[in-house]
Amino acid sequence: MTVLVTGAAGFIGYHTCQRLLARGEKVVGVDNLNPYYDVALKELRLSHLARHPGFTYAKVDIADRQAMAEVAAADPGVTAYINLAAQAGVRHSLSAPHDYTHSNVEGLLVMLELARHSGKCRHFVYASSSSVYGANTKLPFSVEDRVDSPVSLYAATKRAGELMSHSYSHLFRIPTTGLRFFTVYGPWGRPDMAAYLFAKAILAGEPIRVFNNGDMRRDFTFIDDIVSGVVGVLDHPPVDNGTTPPCNLYNIGNNKSEQLMDFIGLIEASLGKKAIYQFEPMQAGDVKETAADISAIQRDVGFAPTTPISVGVPAFIDWFKQYHGL
Repeated sequence: MTVLVTGAAGFIGYHTCQRLLARGEKVVGVDNLNPYYDVALKELRLSHLARHPGFTYAKVDIADRQAMAEVAAADPGVTAYINLAAQAGVRHSLSAPHDYTHSNVEGLLVMLELARHSGKCRHFVYASSSSVYGANTKLPFSVEDRVDSPVSLYAATKRAGELMSHSYSHLFRIPTTGLRFFTVYGPWGRPDMAAYLFAKAILAGEPIRVFNNGDMRRDFTFIDDIVSGVVGVLDHPPVDNGTTPPCNLYNIGNNKSEQLMDFIGLIEASLGKKAIYQFEPMQAGDVKETAADISAIQRDVGFAPTTPISVGVPAFIDWFKQYHGL
């Protein structure tokens, strides 16, 4: 099988490509290497992927229709798509909103059109986000819950992507599956995410910003478990019964909401250094708690996360130290 993976130089994309290549798939990786965070980290991920003979790479913006058409024409053997390219970050969407509609809406549309016109798409898997649950207060979050109260533009673009994908499944019978990721962390993680920010600040002796005065909970999910979910879902495309659209939506989380302060405590313990806390109010666009109901993906795919934060956080810190030569 040949799989086109967008966002291949990103955190989840890199690990997903590694898993697919390890099991013998051919991977066409696409990434525009945007400078939202350190491009050197993305380039290093790509250098590891380039060691695999089954990996090819195109530096392309997925919202560029002509360039993506050329990528598709260069490798007509693609039969599956994993769209992980996106403008990430809830807080960045407050200051750069157009980045989000460009990548998360227009870019997704370009990819759906590629899959539609290929005539041989067996499955189109795409990244959504737990942020679509927005202001919901019922926990854990279920894929059956209403998601019409986004509290950030990022969340709104991710929900738009789910609706667009549903329409393509309805109109063109493309099997699509959206994945609502819950607070992903682990080796090769993004520098703008909590684990990386906290570790960097603690080692530098700088204060860490802790929102809502530390009264936060997250369903922290280790990257290896996320990738097991992505690849497991890829292997289980929705069946077209001729009536309902062949589309699915799943939560991918660790199935356990953790106190943010406990997560920070594990980072401190792994680094052997205490944090300097700078407690702040809740930031606009953020939510107090997330928790994933993963019963649907457990039932359909057999997904079962195996990595508690007591194991995942030390693994991340081991990588962090190695990456920074500490």
